[in-house]
Amino acid sequence: MKSRNHAANQPLNGTGNAPGPKLYLVATPIGNLEDITLRALRVLKEVDLIACEDTRQTQKLLSHYGIEKRTVSYHEHNEMTRAAELIVDVERGASIALVSDAGMPGISDPGFRLITLAIRHHVPVVPIPGASAFLAALVASGLPTDSFRFSGFLPPKRGKRRELLENILASPRTQVFYEAPHRLIETMEDVVEVLGLNRQVVIAREVTKIHEEFLRGRAGELLEKLKQRGEIKGEITLLIGKSGDSIQTAAAQAGVRTRLKQIMTNEQVDQKAALKKVAKELGISKSEAYRELQRTK
Repeated sequence: MKSRNHAANQPLNGTGNAPGPKLYLVATPIGNLEDITLRALRVLKEVDLIACEDTRQTQKLLSHYGIEKRTVSYHEHNEMTRAAELIVDVERGASIALVSDAGMPGISDPGFRLITLAIRHHVPVVPIPGASAFLAALVASGLPTDSFRFSGFLPPKRGKRRELLENILASPRTQVFYEAPHRLIETMEDVVEVLGLNRQVVIAREVTKIHEEFLRGRAGELLEKLKQRGEIKGEITLLIGKSGDSIQTAAAQAGVRTRLKQIMTNEQVDQKAALKKVAKELGISKSEAYRELQRTK
């Protein structure tokens, strides 16, 4: 059970309240500027420097709340050198806040190099929690949240993406990904081909923003909706339901021989390739699938 004590009513002696310079990891809004904590605002006002993924983007947030603070860029193209520079600043007595354009720094955004370097140099690292796109999408998706996996952005190349999807074919947990809007239809085509028409999928678009939208349904149905819509814009979180009553159960009900013929006909592949896919759908080894095929002859 979660504690009902309010941190504001009693002093704490944790890392965040200890004296001395620190590295703060500050979560910022993912769309709606109101989605920021009072603690985050206080930290941004009190630190000596704010390291930003994009200083122009962060300045919009700072201006909205009347915060005047020195900023410096910290992004994927300069983090190799900038991380070391920031640690030197902290060791000289400065407290620094690291922010990304949206959400929690380090989650599909720059930050890991700086964080690990700070830990190696015994610099206190203090997380300031807040908005997170994938968590917001997950809890509103309607898919099971008791067990899930967040894997960041899907691979941009189709081969790697399909390989990843094949690995989650029999997954017992909800899978969560980020995806670029211009690749969404192509990705959904892969989802349908690899995971089946009936796999439960949720597409969360522009979460917390004006045009927030959740598309929920079976993969095949959502693919048709997307094709009819045409151009897709905005930040996308793609959630894929765990295996259950979709293709895996269908394969079990149909039997190895029937399903093998279906795959060979529909996908124009030979028996060896089809048998490999049937085995994955059933969650058994290829040799087990072959033995089952022989028993039904």
